[in-house]
Amino acid sequence: MLLILIFGIRSYSQNKLKSSEYDSVLKFRKNSTSEKFTLEQQLEQAKNAVIYSEKLKIDSVLIKSNAIYGAICLYLDDFEGFKGVNFKNYKLAKTINDSLTIAMASHNLGWYHHRNRVHLDSAYYYYSKAYQISDHLDLFSRQVDILINISEIQNLEKDYIGSEESAIKAIKLAEHLPRDEYTFESLWLLYNRIGDGATTLKIFDKAIEYHEKAYAMAKKMKDGQILQLYSENNMAHVYKEKGDYERALKIYESILGQKKLFDLDPSFYALVLDNVAFTKFLAGSTDYERLENMFKRAYHVSDSLNDPINKLNVTIDLAKFYKGQDKNELALSYAEESYRLAKEISFNDLLLESMMLLSELKPGDEGRGYLKKHIQLSDSLLAHERGIRNKFARIAFETDQMELENERIAAEKMYWVISSMVLMVTSILIYIIIAQRNKNKALRFAQVQQATNEEIYNLMLSQQEKIDSARAEEKKRISRELHDGILTRIFGARFSLDSYNLSEGEEAVQRRAKYISELKIIEDDIRDISHDLNTDFVADSSFMDILKGLIEKQTKVYQLQYQFEYTDHIDWDLVSNKTKINIYRMLQESLQNIYKHARAKTVKISFRLKKSLICLKIIDDGVGFDPNKSKKGIGIKNINARAKELNGTVVFVSQMNQGTTIKVKIPYKT
Repeated sequence: MLLILIFGIRSYSQNKLKSSEYDSVLKFRKNSTSEKFTLEQQLEQAKNAVIYSEKLKIDSVLIKSNAIYGAICLYLDDFEGFKGVNFKNYKLAKTINDSLTIAMASHNLGWYHHRNRVHLDSAYYYYSKAYQISDHLDLFSRQVDILINISEIQNLEKDYIGSEESAIKAIKLAEHLPRDEYTFESLWLLYNRIGDGATTLKIFDKAIEYHEKAYAMAKKMKDGQILQLYSENNMAHVYKEKGDYERALKIYESILGQKKLFDLDPSFYALVLDNVAFTKFLAGSTDYERLENMFKRAYHVSDSLNDPINKLNVTIDLAKFYKGQDKNELALSYAEESYRLAKEISFNDLLLESMMLLSELKPGDEGRGYLKKHIQLSDSLLAHERGIRNKFARIAFETDQMELENERIAAEKMYWVISSMVLMVTSILIYIIIAQRNKNKALRFAQVQQATNEEIYNLMLSQQEKIDSARAEEKKRISRELHDGILTRIFGARFSLDSYNLSEGEEAVQRRAKYISELKIIEDDIRDISHDLNTDFVADSSFMDILKGLIEKQTKVYQLQYQFEYTDHIDWDLVSNKTKINIYRMLQESLQNIYKHARAKTVKISFRLKKSLICLKIIDDGVGFDPNKSKKGIGIKNINARAKELNGTVVFVSQMNQGTTIKVKIPYKT
């Protein structure tokens, strides 16, 4: 029953895939990726594909249409639509246990939450789910992408150790990827991530080591010039944090000296310019006017680009720059601006710095208020960092537990499926065995009945032969008596009457002539009867009817179609009993062999008389056999032996998958 259900569902799905609705789905999908349409029109076409896919009620078709719709939502910055369609795919894929789609939808949902930087725990959860499935499926490229994002989330939440572990795991997985631009850029990101974490943890030598590795990856790229400059800036930042201002300035100024840097990346130009100015200030430069111009230039570029992060960096540095010159009014102005910007973009590290500056620049209670806020925020962030690290660990643990539970449920499902299949197969086998037994029983009954019929036929033939013999003897006896007795006496009487014909008298002569004529007629009639009786001819013994009965019964039992043809030129009464019995048994043996071995559907049987030979031909449309390899078969031996006993011949003509023809020739004795 389960097997029938499976085939039924498969047949239903295949029929649906041949329907007009599915043709419409394919048409709308094609239009949704056609450059002839605008993105908005492509979105409308993709939406129609989803609508028609829902009508089909085939999950795999709907999943693909949803994926196309989600991709176009992403191009149009419709992030909520992107989130919604991926959540639908996530739920659909779970119902049909489509691991790849679960991984893709989880990855996309993780990216959505990661992008807005609000629900990083949700992003981490979906990324973790996507990573575990990708790991099972050996999707190395996807695993590397996911680990890069997980590492960034951990870095944002100041879980630097966890971030480094994720990055190192991704680097090892990247060994399985081809050495192309994508892999080099991924490795650049990962090495930078480890270097940034080491810088934050004040492990400067390690930070330099990994930034150099990142630089080496950028050099391998065809368009890696800007990434090389980013790596150089990161190394300069490490030296600045380490207090090696001379080395840091050398690298910063080398970057700033690059031609067309402003055109290449104006935001990066502003960042480097600010770094040069602030590093010179830290190194003790007193050329304040030149430094101020550099800071102001960096500030204006960042402001014109509407780059709040760079602008925040510059304002913090300007506040420190003016505070270092005791220009507290200007320092306070930039400190307040940095405080406002840091709150707007939720940049907590620089928010703490701006609070500390304000606590030092603001007099009295107001300054102490900022210091108190600094302490509260610092403690709150510390607690949050510990909590988020614990939360990440808990999410990873729960994801592992869920995976184990899913594996257990999958194993149970598999057990029940296998049990059901075994039960179904067992039931089918029992049914087949019972049916085969019944069929064998019917076949044995038919064989017994056939043997009985053959025995009865043999008895009938034997009895018929005796009757025919007795009948012939009786005819001969009657013929002799008629000829030697009655006919002789009548002949004598006629002869006597003929002698009386010499007597005189017209009337006597006529009367005697009349009697003599009558007697002559009787004599002729008796002679004819005597001749007929003396001929040893027996009416039709119905041998063809007996063979027809055999053929009808055998083909019915063996489920064969048959054609039976015979000629009237063979007088079976002239054929001996022995010959008839052997022909009967050869035909019987041939039909049994066809049933047992040939797997035929039709058999043709014919009798012809050619050159005083009875020609029996049996043709089937079965699988055939190799006559050279099957000479030792009992059936073939029996047929050959019977033909030989009658001084006849047998020829077997057969090829594999082309049926078999048996030709029997037996002398026709008249």
